[in-house]
Amino acid sequence: MTAAPRFAFDIHATDGAARTGTIRMRRGDIRTPAFMPVGTAATVKGMKPADVRATGADVLLGNTYHLMLRPTAERVARLGGLHHFMGWDRPILTDSGGYQVMSLSELTKQSEDGVAFKSHIDGSRHMITPERSMEIQRLLGSDIVMVFDECTPHPATYDRSAASMERSMRWAVRSRNGFDSGGEHAERSALFGIQQGSMDKGLRRTSADQLIDIGFDGYAVGGLAVGEGQEQMFAVLDFAPGQLPADRPRYLMGVGKPDDIVGAVERGIDMFDCVLPTRSGRTGQAFTRDGPINIRNATFAEDRGPLDPECACSVCATWERAYIHHLVRSDEILGAMLMTEHNLAFYQSLMADLRGAIAAGTLTGYADAFRARYVRVKEPAGGA
Repeated sequence: MTAAPRFAFDIHATDGAARTGTIRMRRGDIRTPAFMPVGTAATVKGMKPADVRATGADVLLGNTYHLMLRPTAERVARLGGLHHFMGWDRPILTDSGGYQVMSLSELTKQSEDGVAFKSHIDGSRHMITPERSMEIQRLLGSDIVMVFDECTPHPATYDRSAASMERSMRWAVRSRNGFDSGGEHAERSALFGIQQGSMDKGLRRTSADQLIDIGFDGYAVGGLAVGEGQEQMFAVLDFAPGQLPADRPRYLMGVGKPDDIVGAVERGIDMFDCVLPTRSGRTGQAFTRDGPINIRNATFAEDRGPLDPECACSVCATWERAYIHHLVRSDEILGAMLMTEHNLAFYQSLMADLRGAIAAGTLTGYADAFRARYVRVKEPAGGA
């Protein structure tokens, strides 16, 4: 029997700019387009790993920043690595920690070397450099490692965007070197570069060219989902994915709402992650094919129907809206668990539908029908 490859990406079909395929890794295949549930602190909140897998997830995302602070990457390594620690035996992608350092830390000081910061947990002082980010992700045992980059604020001037992109490219070289020095881990895992350049086509072209020169297994479109809105995000996605290699996976970080995902897939994106389905599940929002509903609303108090009449998940097959309304209004833990399971199943069903539509050459019709029916609402506030 031939051993599974370290990393390979096979494209099975295309429909316009969209692609469907398979990422093959030693811990299993990832079907694309893929949605990665977020396991911030070595857990997808409210879900056991087997139940996450049952929704259709092929890969999870772990968070470098949170895990380096608690329980620490060194402790996870001593306890057998992140897969063993959390009981998930399939691929794990870890982000580099850059976004959380800038958004959650009480105090940061950025320099060419890296970012010094105070923990949002206890105020302790830490430093993340590209080399340290690679070390943390190695200690965790990540299958897909992300380079350490600078998170450009939005909005940003051209000069600010250019300076941030150029620093990210220098850090990408250091991340590549740090990853490559990781011995056995580097031989069995993959490294993704992150394109930056804010909203500017020329800056993103320069970023893409430099990343391609360095060489990565996959490429992320960074610097989006930072408050620019869907219209501006799609305007960037009209050109950014095409600047990246067609034979490598393209990952849109931190996205997003279901209609964001549909539009991004149409524009050539293969991988997504977002806390929205799990966070929304804990705050009473359930996703349906007609748009999100707030199960807390009194209108559902005696509703005998499932969360989504067209959903095949175990939650919709077993419990009525009225019962889940009662659980959520009573702050019962089971309510958050059932809502989270349904939302993750909804997202994975959406990805399966997108893969099927691309394979059949019917993506435009599917996407138009989805948008005509889906009613977007503002997601609730909350943490990851």
